[in-house]
Amino acid sequence: MTSSELRQQVIQVLRTIYDPEMPVNIYELGLIYEVNVDETRFVSIRMTLTAPNCPVAGTLPPEVESKVKGVPSVSGVKLDLVFDPPWTKNMMSEAAKLELGIEDVIPVARISYR
Repeated sequence: MTSSELRQQVIQVLRTIYDPEMPVNIYELGLIYEVNVDETRFVSIRMTLTAPNCPVAGTLPPEVESKVKGVPSVSGVKLDLVFDPPWTKNMMSEAAKLELGIEDVIPVARISYR
């Protein structure tokens, strides 16, 4: 398995982890800034939270680390929790925005009122 294939498996696992306050996975929420897999299959993840005082600050990062460690072929995991740049709703995927009803996915200029 290549590093790229393993990276895709890790991302699939990240898509199974949810912020308990939102019905969208942390990958689609844009909380995962970076996923790297080196030649030894060691995974480095840069992630953030919706806010520094997020109620899951003590539990979500260890959950991410534990689930990624459980991916077959992963030799180890290093998770860096960062707050720069700060998370904003603009980091969310269009699917996440639609799911949460946060923002119109169809620009107002394209809506026809006939």
